[in-house]
Amino acid sequence: MALLPPTAEELQAAARANHFELSDNEAAVFEAMLPRMFTILERIDSAPVEPQPSVVKYRDRDPGARPAREQDPLNAIVRRCRVKGAPSGKLAGKRIGLKDSVCAAGIPISAGSRVLEGYVPDLDATIVARMLDAGGEIVAILNMDDFALSGDGTTSAYGATLNPHNRAHCSGGSSAGSGAALYYDDIDITIGTDQGGSIRIPASWCGVVGIKPTYGLVPYTGVLSIDPSIDHVGPMARSVSDLSLALEVIAGKDPLDPRQGEVRSEDYVAALARGVSGLRIGILREGFAHPGAQPDVDAAVRAAAAKLGKLSVQVEEVSIPAHREAFGLLWGIVAEGMCDLVHTNLAGTHFQGLYNASLADRFGEVAPSRIKDVASTVKLMLLLGTYLRSKYHGRIYAKAQNQRGALRAEYDRLLTNHDALVMPTTPMKAPRQDERAPYSMLANTAPFDVTGHPGLSIPCAMRDGLPVGMMLIGRHFSESTLLRLGYAFEQSADWRKA
Repeated sequence: MALLPPTAEELQAAARANHFELSDNEAAVFEAMLPRMFTILERIDSAPVEPQPSVVKYRDRDPGARPAREQDPLNAIVRRCRVKGAPSGKLAGKRIGLKDSVCAAGIPISAGSRVLEGYVPDLDATIVARMLDAGGEIVAILNMDDFALSGDGTTSAYGATLNPHNRAHCSGGSSAGSGAALYYDDIDITIGTDQGGSIRIPASWCGVVGIKPTYGLVPYTGVLSIDPSIDHVGPMARSVSDLSLALEVIAGKDPLDPRQGEVRSEDYVAALARGVSGLRIGILREGFAHPGAQPDVDAAVRAAAAKLGKLSVQVEEVSIPAHREAFGLLWGIVAEGMCDLVHTNLAGTHFQGLYNASLADRFGEVAPSRIKDVASTVKLMLLLGTYLRSKYHGRIYAKAQNQRGALRAEYDRLLTNHDALVMPTTPMKAPRQDERAPYSMLANTAPFDVTGHPGLSIPCAMRDGLPVGMMLIGRHFSESTLLRLGYAFEQSADWRKA
């Protein structure tokens, strides 16, 4: 399709959008210059796309379809599909579900939103390519909150994902289906994303294990973003061993992801055998007794930490007063960050790496007529971000970003002498779907999206028929330590009977 230079009216409209007016003479000069420039731009647009490492490698792909509700009673699956990878490898025999924001070429995704309905990626996310190379098979696209901007699992255009322990309760979000679908026998590993807790919250409320890796450890290339400075993607599973295996495959440097700096990955499966004797953990005082916290959750996590103490782990209480309010920095980042992405049609700008041109084109084409159909959580972030940028000119976003270093240093100070910090993943068990989930569900998870520390959620108890999640926070790139602790706890007792 030929690129068309702007008409005189379109030039004037563009000028007004940038707060100036064009004189007749300026308009005439620009109109004369633009045809030659558009000849160059058309040449760029029509050039064949350079092949990227993440572009389609395995051709055995079936886009499938949405399952009937009787085949998906938890409403965890948007699409049953099939992408076969290599015939052998570390993930051979493992069936994998992807959050509805992770690109796999030829398999429709929508980010849980009416806006992107019908979008079909033309590339594989780097982590998808790695899992296929390792012999994994993609079998499902999983339900999620609308554009990942909620934490309870109720805002998807496809309807709420139900809690596998009590369907009247929330599954947690935004990676809702990634938590609940692990209760289906034919899905072994799932992928979630986490900008405020969206892996760890559904892991906590559904009773599975999930890890938010250190910022940058796992490449985000080919995954829909909220703000590149807080984007994390990671695995969820029924066991720490499967979680470790998946992380081992997807972690590592990707030159196409500008989020990554130094990356230090390990053989996470082998690390599990090293045990936990002599490790030191700190029970973070400010991670307990939040507003809206449930006493039985706090007590269960303290009891779980005590069980680690019986495994020759040194346990003591520690304090970081700043933790109590730390999650508030997220609001200073997410609203304006998400708005900036929307204004660039989800592509972003100003980085060297892989741009998803087909996503930008699709969103820009359909968003003007569909954006009205997004969930109220998305509307709130768009309104807030637009207002803050217009009224305060990016100052709030800048100051929130500038406070991240000091907060990170607070946790690093304690982690100098402790191998992990312990607290409830969420201060409460899964609320009912007919109740409004409290913002304090983010109180313990969100600070570590801001600081980039790795966080593991592992189920540690059942209370009133619902799981309780314990969260372990470690030093940057110390995922193996968290997994060792989680594995030791998992092997020591059945959390369902705790």
